[in-house]
Amino acid sequence: MPTIPFPGRPLVLALLAPLALAACADEADVPPVDADGVEAAVEDPEVEADTAALGSSMEAIVPLNLNTATEEEFMTVPNVGERMAHEFEEYRPWTSIEQFRREIGKYVDDDQVAAYEPYVYVPIDVEAASAATLQQLPGVGAAEAQALVDGRPYASSEAFLDAYLEAVPDGDRAAAAGYLAE
Repeated sequence: MPTIPFPGRPLVLALLAPLALAACADEADVPPVDADGVEAAVEDPEVEADTAALGSSMEAIVPLNLNTATEEEFMTVPNVGERMAHEFEEYRPWTSIEQFRREIGKYVDDDQVAAYEPYVYVPIDVEAASAATLQQLPGVGAAEAQALVDGRPYASSEAFLDAYLEAVPDGDRAAAAGYLAE
């Protein structure tokens, strides 16, 4: 095959290679499409078996209590190294999510702090937690958090959990109880 003296040839070849491979694909490799040209779903027994085998690893994230988790547990959070795990421990006791954002924000940018938040939580004092801290509870947004703040004082943690279920009717009482300070 003759070579073409063109300085961008490797780039052109790299861009064209996927097209050439697609054109050479067997008909069996081409996904079926419906009448509108939309790719149809194909059941793959291998993928279904792999998904079933994963089981619990595909369940929801169970966040770590910032006041009690170990360094080893913190190391399971994506992008947390030894230094950051140490920082998570150093600022104990954590009293609000705002405190977490402020202190950890000294070391990483806001996007990274936000990326950590689904994996950790500040234990909730039902009488003192800020609306932002209450938003750590499953299903609680700004309006629900404000309703929980406005409902203070609570006679007990159970009364708070009753109010949580009023604010979040499809909420999980047991999961929410796990976020409460002892």
